[in-house]
Amino acid sequence: MKEPIVVCFSGGKDSLLMLHELNDSEDFQIVRLVTTVTTDYERISMHGVRRQLLRAQVSALGMPLQEVVIPAHANNAVYEIAMGEAWEQAAREGIRKVAFGDIFLQDLKDYRLRHLSQFGLAGIFPLWEQDTNRLLRQFIDCGYRAVTVCVDPKRLDETFVGRELDAEFLNELPAGVDPCGENGEFHSFVYDGPLFRTPVRFARGETVVRDSFYFCDLVPE
Repeated sequence: MKEPIVVCFSGGKDSLLMLHELNDSEDFQIVRLVTTVTTDYERISMHGVRRQLLRAQVSALGMPLQEVVIPAHANNAVYEIAMGEAWEQAAREGIRKVAFGDIFLQDLKDYRLRHLSQFGLAGIFPLWEQDTNRLLRQFIDCGYRAVTVCVDPKRLDETFVGRELDAEFLNELPAGVDPCGENGEFHSFVYDGPLFRTPVRFARGETVVRDSFYFCDLVPE
C-alpha cells in the first residue's frame, strides 16, 4: 500500500517535476497540494500568480488543494503559524511526510525539516541534488509548458519575464544563473503537460515592478 503524503506546491516547474516523479512512485500517494496564498493580493505568495489561475491549474491536475493564507509582508513567525496549522492537520490525519521541490539549498532544506519535526512530520525531496540543467531539459522534453512570472532584476533583465520556459530560454540564460532558478533568479507557472487534463488558459498582462522584482501578470481567460 502506498504511503499518503501532502505536497508543498508553488505551481512552478520544480513543483511539477516533483509531481511528475511522485506520480510514477510505487511508494507514495498524494493526498493534496498545499500552497501559500497572500490574501491582500489574492495571489500565490512569491510567484504573484492569481489565485484563480492556481485553482484552475490544480483542477486541471485533478488534485485536491489546501490554501494556506498569509497577509502581505508576513514575517517568518506569521508564516510558520499558518503553515503549522496545515502540518497539524496532516498529522491528525495520520500523514507522516511532506514533499518539497527543493534541489540544492541545504539551509532551506534544514529549515523545513526543523519546522516539520515540531509536528512529528518528516520531509522528502524527490529532486534533491539532481542536475538543474538536466532537470529543466527533462521538463521541456516531457512536454510541460510554463511561463516565467517573476524575475529578479539583479540576475536577469526584464526580457526574461513572461517568457516560455523552452530550449531558447535555457540557452540564453546568462552565466551564473541557475537553469531552474534555484537561487531565486526566476519563478514560473506551469499551464500544460503530461499530468494536465486540459491546458490552463490565460493571457499575458502587463509587467510591473513590485518589491524589487519584475512580475508578469497572467490574466485568466
